[in-house]
Amino acid sequence: MNLTQAIKEQAHRLGFSLVGITTSDPLPHAQVFADWLAQGRHGEMNYLATARSRACRANPQEILPGCRSVIMMGVRYPASSPVNDHHHSKGKLYGRIASYALGPDYHQFMTPRLKSLARFIEEQVGHPVSNRWYTDTGPVLERELAQRSGLGWIGKNTCLINPQLGSYFLLAEVLLVLELEPDPPFTADRCGSCTRCIQACPTGCILPDRTLDASRCISYLTIELKSSIPPDTRPLIGSWVFGCDVCQQVCPWNHFATSPVDPAFDHRLVDPRPDLVAASAISPDEFTQRYRHSPLSRAKRGGYMRNIAVALGNLGNPIALEALYRLLESDPEPMVRGHSAWALGQIISTQAHHALRKAALQESDPQVLQEIEMALAVHP
Repeated sequence: MNLTQAIKEQAHRLGFSLVGITTSDPLPHAQVFADWLAQGRHGEMNYLATARSRACRANPQEILPGCRSVIMMGVRYPASSPVNDHHHSKGKLYGRIASYALGPDYHQFMTPRLKSLARFIEEQVGHPVSNRWYTDTGPVLERELAQRSGLGWIGKNTCLINPQLGSYFLLAEVLLVLELEPDPPFTADRCGSCTRCIQACPTGCILPDRTLDASRCISYLTIELKSSIPPDTRPLIGSWVFGCDVCQQVCPWNHFATSPVDPAFDHRLVDPRPDLVAASAISPDEFTQRYRHSPLSRAKRGGYMRNIAVALGNLGNPIALEALYRLLESDPEPMVRGHSAWALGQIISTQAHHALRKAALQESDPQVLQEIEMALAVHP
């Protein structure tokens, strides 16, 4: 068995469903990324726009001088449940959470696998090999490298799609100062004339050129965005409180996927349909304790409570009034109070109007006061 094949088999033994190898040649679509940045499609993710980030994403050798090969890998996570789940039953209001976030933080179990693979490679060649490994943490155009290593094609929804696994998988890579036999790229475009993902996107963020306007993507708005969600996009978020799976739920290729899910996701830490009223009462300490090993920790408590408030407002059910009163009156974070005021403005009732009037007399933060004023303007 040659070295390339031995590495692939070891990666499979470590739990990676997909394994492919490509060269470290510069990436021809780096200009697409540069144009995307120039159009401001990255929102507030300014770390993407630094000169260092741009250079590294255009050329793996900027990350690891002397790099010769890139091993691209993927693990499959559970597919999301249907889009049309009920959001209200038995006196409770339910939110939605992206399926990748239901289990443990994938960095926690993929990192040891990547370290182990790097050690295995050094054992095989008998000497240290300079390397870098990442899983959604480094300045790498992962999907293009994955396509170039034969793992699939980049779909219209911008996800990498594999004919057998669909798109519900997470990518990781190891860069090596070592020459391996590259795989042929995946050159077929199997999206064809299908536009289901574009049509189904709640915010219309999927663009015709296989990029998306991240500043309007629900995953960005509920996870990456650390400030207030723009008012015009709040109603479009629906009941999603962390991430979004809509463009994957409607993709026909995910209906065909048969490969098993990585066992690490068998340990579920988060309810896919959280009780929003109950979740709104989580204290900062409780949030840290409950979600410290979960992807939800990325949004931090303030971001998660902000998202819950928006979802409650979108559901528009009076069941949410008490929870929203409490958040508006006593939450320590102005951003949460402001979004709770907006949510109350979506529930037309005398109680909501009185709560907003009362908060207007007590609130001192100017941004929260502005949210209260806008919410009151909605009420007759």
